This record gives sequence, structure tokens and C-alpha cells, in this order.
Amino acid sequence: MNINITIIWSSIAFLIFTWSCYYFIWPPIMAAIRTRQKTIADGIENAETAARDVEQAEQQASEIMRNARLEAQTLLDQARSQATALVEAAKTEGREEGERLKAAGVAEIEQESNRIRESLRGDVATLAVQGAERILESDIDSDKHRAMLEKLAAEL
Repeated sequence: MNINITIIWSSIAFLIFTWSCYYFIWPPIMAAIRTRQKTIADGIENAETAARDVEQAEQQASEIMRNARLEAQTLLDQARSQATALVEAAKTEGREEGERLKAAGVAEIEQESNRIRESLRGDVATLAVQGAERILESDIDSDKHRAMLEKLAAEL
């Protein structure tokens, strides 16, 4: 009987221990386990969210870089076209200025030529008058007349 009573008391102690563990020890352990599981699940979810955010940020950065490159290329193309237009405008302006200066030079030369012609006409008229005066002063002899005309022609 001793063994039976010992087994019974051991069984009763075990049942009391099991019952007390089930109501007093097991709930806090399970709460700690659930809290830990929730913390781990939240951490995994946050890590996945962060990974998605990083991937989106990398995509946005890549898109921004591509747009910046395109914009830079567009600006370079515009600058090149403006430079070409400025060079062409300068060439055109230079040609026009050259043509204008050439026309002014030609006009000046023509004006100087006309002035010299007028001066020569005046000189020829003066010489003709002087020649006529000499002819009239001297005797009208055909040999003298011819000699004077040749001399006058040589002076011209």
C-alpha cells in the first residue's frame, strides 16, 4: 500500500502541478511566444516593405537619371543648334557687311572717277580755248594750223 499511496500522492501532485502550470505558467509563456511571433512577423513584414521601398526608390532614381540624361542631351542639342544658327547669322552678317563695303568702295571709286572726268573735261575745254586763242592770234596757215593741232594733241 505504500506504493499505491505514493503513486496516488505523486499523481495528485502531478495533477496539481499540471493544473497550476496550465493556468499560471502556460498563459504567460504562450503570451510571450505570441508576442515574439508577432514581433518576428512584423519585422519580416517591415523588411519586405523596406525591400519594396528600396526597389521602388532604385527604380525612381533610375528613372530620374534617365530623364536627366535625356534633358541634358536635349539641352546640348539645343545649344549646338543655337551655336550653328549664331555662326550662320554671323557669316551672313559678315557677307552682307562685305557686300556693303564693296558697294561703298565701288561707289567711291565711281564718284572719284566721275570727278576726275569732270576735271579732265574742264582741262580739255581750257586747252581747247587756249588752242583756239593761239590759232586766232597767229596767221591762218594750214601748216601752222596742223602743227598746232599736233602739239595740242600731244599735250592732251
